[in-house]
Amino acid sequence: MSATFDEVAAAKYVLLTTFRKDGSPVATPLWAAREGDRLLMWTVTDSYKVKRIRRNPRVTVAVCDLRGNPQGEPVDAQAEILGPDETDVARDAIARKYGVLGWITMKGSLLRRGKTGTIGLSITPVP
Repeated sequence: MSATFDEVAAAKYVLLTTFRKDGSPVATPLWAAREGDRLLMWTVTDSYKVKRIRRNPRVTVAVCDLRGNPQGEPVDAQAEILGPDETDVARDAIARKYGVLGWITMKGSLLRRGKTGTIGLSITPVP
């Protein structure tokens, strides 16, 4: 049975898979929080996953464990890189979902990298 976007959005850890120029997949476990019909994620601004998304917004998402081991089938989706205001929304959503640990992680990242050191991602299902 294939997973649904709702099941992935409810998971504690989400495996985001982006694609290199040659089409090979690169999977990364991330925290994610649901906001309406999209899934918000947060990552380092100059990460390769951001570069791959800029080139190709097609991604897949799947439920995974802490170490990135898939726990279900992937769901086709589309990623969008968020601007500064929407990145703040993503940070707040993740901090709310993950409680004290999420809040500490977000604040620690802001202290270490500043506001421009991380960026939000919006993931929506492909119809």
